[in-house]
Amino acid sequence: MSTAAPVVRCVDLMMWFGGVQALRGVTLDIFPGEVLGLVGDNGAGKSTLVKILSGLHQPDSGELWIGGAQIRGLTPHGARALGIETVYQDLALCDNLDAAANVTLGQEPVRFRFGPIAAVDKKRALALTKERLTIVGARLPDLHASVRRLSGGQRQAIAIARATVTAHRMIMFDEPTAALGLAQRRTTLELIRGVADQGVAVLVISHNLEDVFAVSDRIVGLRLGEITLDAPIAETTHEEVMACMTMGAPVRR
Repeated sequence: MSTAAPVVRCVDLMMWFGGVQALRGVTLDIFPGEVLGLVGDNGAGKSTLVKILSGLHQPDSGELWIGGAQIRGLTPHGARALGIETVYQDLALCDNLDAAANVTLGQEPVRFRFGPIAAVDKKRALALTKERLTIVGARLPDLHASVRRLSGGQRQAIAIARATVTAHRMIMFDEPTAALGLAQRRTTLELIRGVADQGVAVLVISHNLEDVFAVSDRIVGLRLGEITLDAPIAETTHEEVMACMTMGAPVRR
């Protein structure tokens, strides 16, 4: 267990959708510089928890602490302002734009403004893109190519680089290796590890236990909205994780 203060702390989070309880008292700390694997079957509560942490859902009860302060009424804009980003499975890239335009999308450096008109500083945007890609250990052969011409792994690198522009506390990855080949999966996991090496907390949501075990420092299992396992990755096994996901087990912290 890390001795650092958690960047995110969830305390007894509860969430209902009508008569269905999606989260049942989830208490969880997420620490800087760690990769936390979040696993569970469909309907376990993974997506609900991620949406709460990204500001898309408000819990019905419980506490959410970010950076040592209790946060109420978190919104997506507020999550970003607090240094939390989410890289979704579809990556949300603009295929007709190049790498620099995608990395700086919505936060483009400008040369000047005239009323509602702004001129983008393309040199600064390109420099920022190179810096972000270098920080996470990614290399692209052509930063001027439209994203639609890039491989799945290269597109993932751009999405990760974009997230690091504002995410100084935590990045959440939703099924980051889905639909990738073996080599691209390996590269993506290395990029995720590179983010954590910068001191940023990383939450990886995945059905692929091989990838979770390959990249994570700690693993949390959810079943029917409850945490059934919270353990260092080196102290558990695939079999124990599967048992916690399907049959439930005492929480280990």
